[in-house]
Amino acid sequence: MEKMQIHEVQTHMGRLEKADQQSVHLVENEIQARIDQIFSNLERLEILTSKEPPNRRQNAKLRVDQLKYDCQHLQTALKNFQHRRYTREQQDREREELLSRTFTTNDADTSIAIDETLQFNTSLHNAHRGMDDLLGSGSSVLNGLREQRMTLKGAQKKVLDVANMLGMSNTVMRLIEKRAFQDKFIMISGMVVTCLVMILVIKYLT
Repeated sequence: MEKMQIHEVQTHMGRLEKADQQSVHLVENEIQARIDQIFSNLERLEILTSKEPPNRRQNAKLRVDQLKYDCQHLQTALKNFQHRRYTREQQDREREELLSRTFTTNDADTSIAIDETLQFNTSLHNAHRGMDDLLGSGSSVLNGLREQRMTLKGAQKKVLDVANMLGMSNTVMRLIEKRAFQDKFIMISGMVVTCLVMILVIKYLT
């Protein structure tokens, strides 16, 4: 009995592909009702099978399991068909909405997009201007350090000249040279720190 019902459901499944949009829902509902009825009959049949004699129970259970598998396969096929139909209908609706939509110069979405673009361009221009100002400040700092270095070198030379004239000892000369080296190290360190700060600020702005 259930096997015949399964065969009838399979026949109705073939009608789904040929059904038009108006009647496809009716065919789906009819198939789902038949599948539900088969599942209900198989549940009762499974209870009766458990009451069979042991020598017949195993074969009867195998037949019921096979019928349940066939019915579950039909249920899966129906769900897959419905999913494809829902997807196709959704795509058709979206395509119709897109084709029927009219765009105007006062379209709200277009205005929002233009405003966002202008705001982004303004922010980018401000960032570039800030970087130019920062580079100018850094260049001024480096020029100042370079002038200080030249001044220190001139002062060192004058001190050495005076020391030579006064006949100062070699120890004093080495102390002066050591101090000059320290000043040079301080100047170079300041230049390096300034360059690092400029690189970090530029990286932050970009």
